[in-house]
Amino acid sequence: MKDFKKYYVIPAPPEDVYLALTNEPTMMLWTGDQASFVAEVGSEFSMWDGSIVGKNLELELNKKIVQEWFFGEEPTETPSIVTLKLHVHNQGTSIEVRHTNIPDEEYDDIIDGWTNNYMAELYEFYDE
Repeated sequence: MKDFKKYYVIPAPPEDVYLALTNEPTMMLWTGDQASFVAEVGSEFSMWDGSIVGKNLELELNKKIVQEWFFGEEPTETPSIVTLKLHVHNQGTSIEVRHTNIPDEEYDDIIDGWTNNYMAELYEFYDE
C-alpha cells in the first residue's frame, strides 16, 4: 500500500469547488460522465460512470471532504482514504489531496488519474 499527497490550484472560490465535488448535477457537468452522489456522511457515491466508487466519511462545508475509496469486489482490511482540504488561494482554491493506502498495483494509474483526469477536468471546468 502506498500514500499520495499533492496540492492543486483551481481557479474558483472554495464554495464553488466544494459544490463541484459534492453536488451530483455539477459533478456530471465537470466530469462529463455519470455520477451518483448525496452529500451525506455514510452515503456511497460513484463518479465517471462507476470508475470511482466509495463512501463519504466526513463533509465539512466548503473546507473538507473525507471519503473511503473502494478497489475491487472485496473490502480491504485497510481502507483507502481520500482527504480533500480546500484552502483560499490568491488564484482561487488550493486543494490538498491526501490519498492513503492505495493498492500497489493501482498506484501509478491512481496518481495519473488525480493529475490528468480528476484535477485537470475540474481546473478546465472553471478556467473559462
